[in-house]
Amino acid sequence: MAEISIISMIFTALLALICMFLVTAPYFTWDAYFNKQVEGEASVNSKEVLLTTLNELEFEHKMNKLSDTDYFQLKKQYENQVAKIMKDEQQQTTTKLDKNLMAEVEREIEAATSKYQNRKGEN
Repeated sequence: MAEISIISMIFTALLALICMFLVTAPYFTWDAYFNKQVEGEASVNSKEVLLTTLNELEFEHKMNKLSDTDYFQLKKQYENQVAKIMKDEQQQTTTKLDKNLMAEVEREIEAATSKYQNRKGEN
């Protein structure tokens, strides 16, 4: 009977630890990790929101709900924001491509060097 109570106490302690972990886990650094993974999606969403806003501005201007000065001022502001986001996306893509290209070039150089050393060793 003493064994059953020890086993039940161990399982109860494990269950309590698991519950404490599940309750306290959201307060730790995992949230920062997930936010870093979603940054790319955020820029796409903000670009879509800005483009939708530009479309709505144009519609409201055509319906004479916005004055010409307000329309052109807001349009310029949103277009600048969209251009900045697109430029950032292009730089990120270029950086990724450059890294991949450099890695491929380095592999080719290493392969050519090893071939040369093998030929030199055979002679």
